[in-house]
Amino acid sequence: MTTHQKPQSLSRRAVLMGGGAVVVSVGAPISLNTVLGVRSAYAQGAKPPLVPEQLSSYIAVGSDGAVSAFFGKMDMGQGLYVSIGQIVAEELDVPFKAVTVFMADTRTSVNQGGASGSTGIQTGGRQMRVAAAEARRVLLDMAAEKLALPADQLTVADGVVHAKSDASKKASYAELIGGRYFNVQLDWNKQIGNALYAPGKAKPKDVKDYKIVGQPIKRSDIAPKVFCQEPFVTDVKVPGMVHARMIRPPVAGATPVSIDEGSIRNIPGARVVREGDFLAVVADKEWDAVKAHSALKVQWSDAKPPFPSQDALYDHIRKAPVRKAVDEKPVGNVTEAFKTAARVIEAEYEWPFQSHACMGPACAVVEIKDGRVTCHTGSQKPHFVRDGLARTLDVLPANVDGIWVVGPGSYGRNDADDCAHDAAVLAKLTGKPVRLQYTREQGTGWDPKGPASIHKARAALDASNKVVAYDFLSKGFSRIDVQTNGSRPEDTLAGHFRGAALKVNDNFGVPAESYLFDNKRTAWETIAQFLERGSPLRGAHLRDPVGPQIHFASESFMDEVAHAIGADPVEFRIRYLKDPRDIAVIKAAAEKAGWQTRISPQKQSGNTVSGRGIAYSQRNGTTCAIVAEVDVDRRSGKIWARKFTVAHDCGLIVNPDGLQHTIEGNIIQGISRTLWEEVKFDNKSVTSVDWLTYPILDITEAPQTIDCVYINRPDRPATGAGEPSIRPVAAAIANAVFDATGVRMRRVPFSPDRVKGALA
Repeated sequence: MTTHQKPQSLSRRAVLMGGGAVVVSVGAPISLNTVLGVRSAYAQGAKPPLVPEQLSSYIAVGSDGAVSAFFGKMDMGQGLYVSIGQIVAEELDVPFKAVTVFMADTRTSVNQGGASGSTGIQTGGRQMRVAAAEARRVLLDMAAEKLALPADQLTVADGVVHAKSDASKKASYAELIGGRYFNVQLDWNKQIGNALYAPGKAKPKDVKDYKIVGQPIKRSDIAPKVFCQEPFVTDVKVPGMVHARMIRPPVAGATPVSIDEGSIRNIPGARVVREGDFLAVVADKEWDAVKAHSALKVQWSDAKPPFPSQDALYDHIRKAPVRKAVDEKPVGNVTEAFKTAARVIEAEYEWPFQSHACMGPACAVVEIKDGRVTCHTGSQKPHFVRDGLARTLDVLPANVDGIWVVGPGSYGRNDADDCAHDAAVLAKLTGKPVRLQYTREQGTGWDPKGPASIHKARAALDASNKVVAYDFLSKGFSRIDVQTNGSRPEDTLAGHFRGAALKVNDNFGVPAESYLFDNKRTAWETIAQFLERGSPLRGAHLRDPVGPQIHFASESFMDEVAHAIGADPVEFRIRYLKDPRDIAVIKAAAEKAGWQTRISPQKQSGNTVSGRGIAYSQRNGTTCAIVAEVDVDRRSGKIWARKFTVAHDCGLIVNPDGLQHTIEGNIIQGISRTLWEEVKFDNKSVTSVDWLTYPILDITEAPQTIDCVYINRPDRPATGAGEPSIRPVAAAIANAVFDATGVRMRRVPFSPDRVKGALA
């Protein structure tokens, strides 16, 4: 079975020498209409540079026939490496079990854009697919020369090229290339119309010929994780390293005025490390670093961060000056349509700051030795971390190695990139390798946050109850106050506390759907952060950045309009949708869930009432519809999201087993963010810093059933599944709660106290 590897010491040459391997690499992210062009013939000799344009930069065939695929993205626990292995094995015509995928190591792979945006298969898999196909083409040409036969008279099975007419005439991949490099230039920018492949060059297989892609192959990493046999980033050790803990200000914006180093004098080896407002303690032993972190006495400046009270958060957003405003492709004249409306329906929805709240806080190990910087990190984007550390330490990126090691989770821009930069600064200042472990309070309190926002929706109806205009506006903190990766010091806490010049970044988003109204406006506005530098409320990417909050509002509102005109929620959506794929997923989810056409809400008595709700959305080419079934305890206010039916269309399905796990993870995290998760803060700092103050869904609250309907479209490219199915979860639950109780929840989370208050 395909495995994934995260070696502590690895180079492409080491792989070649150890297994007589050839390394095939694919580089920078490519667009769907990019074609693969070859500018020179293959050759063997010195190691080519590790660059996107070199075929030698990313697949290896060893002397034993084993294949190594070097992939510039990491796996966030969804088994992505299995799908990549399937893709490579399929195109090379080798057994799936012969492929090992090496992930997210700057020593062996080029930057493929990092793990984000559900692009693991959508772009990364596409790149590996065309590279493996090109490697196969080159190997066929080599075999044609060796066997003295035209390439079109040859075929490949299990990594062995043989004549179609005489199977005894054969040559294995290992025989053809063992221990040597390709030297083939790839042209990722060459385009011929909208074609994916240049004429006359390698063309990947037709879907009808797939034997490995599409199979539900199981992962091999689950048992090692369960039995503690797989190393995590917290397990990395480097000879001579010291242990570090960061000292964060108790009040956001405060700076250290004086430090009593005598307060840690009795702790063996403990010492203070400071540069400007950047402050930490290190010690030879970790427990001594922990003790020093608690014992160090610091006098802080008198800071008064401009945080409103928790209750005033949404009023602040409403009243705050707009920093940037964008209207996304308005249709018709919304203003005039509302003037002549027979009836107007409107509602407003609220979404809080949310933390990544990873199962463990970030850890990183950085060593600076012999002019090279080596960083072990749990970051989603170690190639970008490499670039960021080069800037932070003022060295060349070529002298920095970013090595991904499994961390506690991420799904967005969590605290891992901050930790890597902090560790790098400490390694430079101490002259020693540094292992930095954040505390739970720092991991949850100081990680970049999913931004808080409000969403206003209006619908104009004519006398026949037809929707003639739709107006939707999101307003909130930018989702990229902190950029999507750690390539720039100014986007990290180390940069903030060391005085890096900051940049303003604005972005939010609008609903992704295909509702066709005569007049339609979807727009967004962003506002400034509360605190520009060193804030625990920095807005950043959290799984499906701003998708859940936008679609919580937009899909809740579609239900509100359906209720107002006395329509069934499914029938109402289908009436106005224009995309056949959208209609198909809604129908598929409703049919699988046994949806009975009727108007919400139901009329029920008793302490526990039940309801069903539907919501749908698009995301970057993937479409998903969800039917949620919930039970609501009127006495406690507690919601049990009991059953979910998910219809999912992500184009070509590479691995149904991996897709199932990915959807289940989306649903579970979506429930948690809907029912429980909310960052709390006071006039000093964030106060939700652990599992008591920042509760998440626990195992007793997990749904009883998650049913999935997969709409496989082999004629379409794979479009990603890492995030789309989290997007409609909150709205589906809200709509189900309304169906059960007749009460509309417009503020997340739906905590028991909030639900009880709404029911009252």
